[in-house]
Amino acid sequence: MKNDMRPVHARNRDHSTPMRQGSCVALIDSHYMSWLSRQGQPADTPTESVNRMTLGQVLSSALKQSGLSVDLQRIYWYTDTPDQQFPQDQITRLVDPESAEGGDVLLLAITADLKKLSERDACQHILIASDDERLLALIDDAQLHGIAVHLLADESARHMDQLVKEDPAWCQLLAQADRRVFLHPLAAKDLTQQPKQVSQTPHAPIDPEATRSKLQEVVDAWWTDEPEDLREDLRDELNGTQGIPQEVDRHLLLRVRHVLERPLSFPEKKFLREIVRNKVLGIVEETQPA
Repeated sequence: MKNDMRPVHARNRDHSTPMRQGSCVALIDSHYMSWLSRQGQPADTPTESVNRMTLGQVLSSALKQSGLSVDLQRIYWYTDTPDQQFPQDQITRLVDPESAEGGDVLLLAITADLKKLSERDACQHILIASDDERLLALIDDAQLHGIAVHLLADESARHMDQLVKEDPAWCQLLAQADRRVFLHPLAAKDLTQQPKQVSQTPHAPIDPEATRSKLQEVVDAWWTDEPEDLREDLRDELNGTQGIPQEVDRHLLLRVRHVLERPLSFPEKKFLREIVRNKVLGIVEETQPA
């Protein structure tokens, strides 16, 4: 697949580009999405199915980060392997891997839907998650029908001048897109968190001290995994400001929810954000608030 480049933090994006609005449909190649969700993680990370319960939220956030304030109406998920997930606003296109030669069966399904969407003027935007350069002509045709077509990519696609030397076909496909929508490594982690089974037994009473300890553990583990350059970005951003960046907040809330197996209350969310600020800025308090 694509070369793993040093990630550029999403907070460094260009805010000068005007927002574009309208309805959007996403066409997602499950094989490509599985590869994309593991970018920036250790090479020995096990290959698991994408957590599609968080996919809609992750894609909507990535679109917004790329200057697209669009309404993600529906996701089409193209796969040859059932994953027993049934998220709302997602339609699974389950294909037979033996029905086409050369492994083209997912591509054929995507191109068929792409043609219909463009010919019927079904939406203003289409987000495609695929690295198959044979989509180039079809994307061009959809754009000639007046639809803005965007491609989901990893952070290496920010460096097009280098990518054109290493993978010119992929670079050409990315260049055809109206926007390149980047999947930040934090968002990729959200997609690799597997959904929890719903418990049929009532939760035990909440222990504030245990919750506080778990929050601190989650923040400590996240901070340990952050590269030093991203740590410096966060320190610079938090100095003289209140709160924490949206993508960090969303990622940690999701990670805590998986650990505690429940959503946080409003006071707990405030306390989590305080722990994050203290960790990033190196503040050590003698006593923690109740």
